[in-house]
Amino acid sequence: MATTAASQAVPAPRPAAVRRRPPRRRRRELLMSIAENSLLIALAICFLSPFVFILLTSLMTNHQALSTDLWPSPIEPGNFIQVFREEPIAHYALNSFMYASLATIGLLISSIPAGYALSVMRWRGRNLVLVLVLVAMMLPEQVTVIPVYVLFSHLHLIGTLWPLIIPNWLGDAFSIFLLRQFFMTIPSEYADAARVDGCGELRILTSVYLRLAKPAIAAVALFSFFYCWNDFFGPLIYTGETPAHWTLSVGLAQFRTLHQVQWNLTMAATLLFMLPVILIFFAAQKVFIEGVTLTGVKG
Repeated sequence: MATTAASQAVPAPRPAAVRRRPPRRRRRELLMSIAENSLLIALAICFLSPFVFILLTSLMTNHQALSTDLWPSPIEPGNFIQVFREEPIAHYALNSFMYASLATIGLLISSIPAGYALSVMRWRGRNLVLVLVLVAMMLPEQVTVIPVYVLFSHLHLIGTLWPLIIPNWLGDAFSIFLLRQFFMTIPSEYADAARVDGCGELRILTSVYLRLAKPAIAAVALFSFFYCWNDFFGPLIYTGETPAHWTLSVGLAQFRTLHQVQWNLTMAATLLFMLPVILIFFAAQKVFIEGVTLTGVKG
C-alpha cells in the first residue's frame, strides 16, 4: 500500500520545452530558401509584373497614364465605373458567359461518352476512330472556318452565338482524348464487377466512371470555359456585324479602338475582362491541377 501511494505521489514528467532556433540560424535558413528558389521567384516576378502594371495603370488619371509615373497619385477607382458608362460591358459579359457555359455543357455531354467508348468499351474499329480523333485535334480551326461559315449561313444563324455553341455539342477532339486518358487509369475491375451485377454500359458510365473521373471532368470543363471566354476569332467571324451579340473579347477590341490614348480606361476594361477567369481558376485550382496531372499517367 505504501509503495502504491508513493508511486501515485510521483509527479508526471513534464514535456521537454521546444527549443527555439537562434535568430542567426533562422536568417540563414531563410536566405538559403530564397537562394534555392531564386529562379522560381524571378519567373514569378516576370509573370506578375504585367498584371501589376495593368492594375496600377487602371487606377491612374488619364494624364498620369500618358506620363512616366509608375504609381497612381491620386488613385482613381472611378475608372471602372467609367468603363461601364462608355460601353455595355455587362451585356458583353452576359454574352460571354452564355457562350462559355452552354458550350462547356454541350462539350461535356458529347465528349464524356466518346472518351468512355474509346477507353473502356471493346468494339471493332476503335483504334481507327482514335486516330481520326487525333487527326482532328491536329487540324487548325482556320482550315474549316469557311465551310462551317457557309453551313451556318444557309441555316441563317450568322450574327448569333449559335455557330459558336453548336459545334461544342458535337464533341471536341482534345477533350475526348483527355477524358480517354483518364478513363484508362481507372482499373477495369470496376467495370467488370458492375457488369456482373447486371449494369449496362450507360449505368457503368454514370454510376462508376463519372464519380471517379471528377478531376478530369473539372479540368476539361475549365479548359473549355477558359477557351470560350478568351475566344476572339470565332465571335469576330460570326458576330462581327451584330454588336448586340458581341462577347467581351470583341467588345474589348472595340473599346480599345475607341479609346486609343485613354490607357487608364483600357487597362480597367482589360482587368474586368480577366477577373472572372482568375477567380474561377483559383477557386478550382486544386481539382484542375489534379485532373491535368492524372490524365497523363497512362497512355
